[in-house]
Amino acid sequence: MSSPAHHQPGAPTAPPMPPAPPRAIMPLLVLAALAALVVASFAALELKWGAFFTPEAAETTAEFLDGFAPPELSLPFLRKCLAASVETLSMSALGTLLAVLGAMALALPAAGRFGPLLRVPSRVVLNVLRSIPELVWAALLLVLAGLGPFAGTLALAAHTSGVLGRLFADALENAEPLPEKTLRTNGAGPMSAFFYATLSQTLPQMLSYTLYRWENNIRAAAVLGVVGAGGLGQMLKYHLSLFQMQNAATVVIAMLLMVAMVDAVSVALRRALTR
Repeated sequence: MSSPAHHQPGAPTAPPMPPAPPRAIMPLLVLAALAALVVASFAALELKWGAFFTPEAAETTAEFLDGFAPPELSLPFLRKCLAASVETLSMSALGTLLAVLGAMALALPAAGRFGPLLRVPSRVVLNVLRSIPELVWAALLLVLAGLGPFAGTLALAAHTSGVLGRLFADALENAEPLPEKTLRTNGAGPMSAFFYATLSQTLPQMLSYTLYRWENNIRAAAVLGVVGAGGLGQMLKYHLSLFQMQNAATVVIAMLLMVAMVDAVSVALRRALTR
C-alpha cells in the first residue's frame, strides 16, 4: 500500500477561505414587517370562526347547496349557456388582443427605446392601468359604453394593457443587447436590428405572458358579467337574483368547463413556445 502524500516543505498552499459575507438586515426587517402586518390584520378584523362550525351553519349550507341540484339540462337552456360561453370567450380573446397592442405601444417607450424622457411617463401610465382592477374598469366603462360585452372587453383590455406592458418592458430591458449592437455596427437600421435581434429574443417570452393573461381574462370575463358586461357572468347574476338555483348551477358548470378547456389549451401552447 502506498502511504498518503505528505505536505512537502515549500509546496504552494491553498489560500485561506474568505470571511463569510455579513448578513443583510433588510430581508429580516421586511419579513418582520410582513409578519406584523398579518398579525395586525387578524387583530383588526372581527372574524367569527366559530360561526362556521355551528349546527345551524351546517344546516343552512346543506339547504343552500341542495337548491342547486339537479342542474338545468334542457336543450334550450344549454343553447343559451353555449351562446353566453362563446360571448365570454370572445370578450377575453378580443380584450387580450387589444391589450397586446396597447402593451407593446407602451412597452417600447417604457423600456427606454425612445429615450429617457418618455420612460417615466410610460411607466406611470402602465402603473395606473394595472392598478385599477377589471371590475372597477367595467363599472366606469359601463357608464360610457352601456351594458353589454363591449364595456367588459374594454375593461379587460385596459387592465391587461398595464400588466402586459410592464412585463413586455422588463423583457425588452433584460434582453441581451449584443446582437442588436452587432447588427447596427454592420449597417442594419434601428428598426431592422430591433426586429431581428431584440424582438426575436423576447417574442417567445412575450407570447407566454400573453397566453397566461388570456387564461386570467377568461375568469375575469366570467366575473365581469356580474356587473352587466355580458357573457356567463350576466346569466349567473340573472338566475341568482331570481333564486333559480338549478339554472345557476348549470351556468357555474359551464364556467368551470370553459376555464378548464382554455387552461389546458394555453398550457400546451406555452409549453410548445418555451421548448
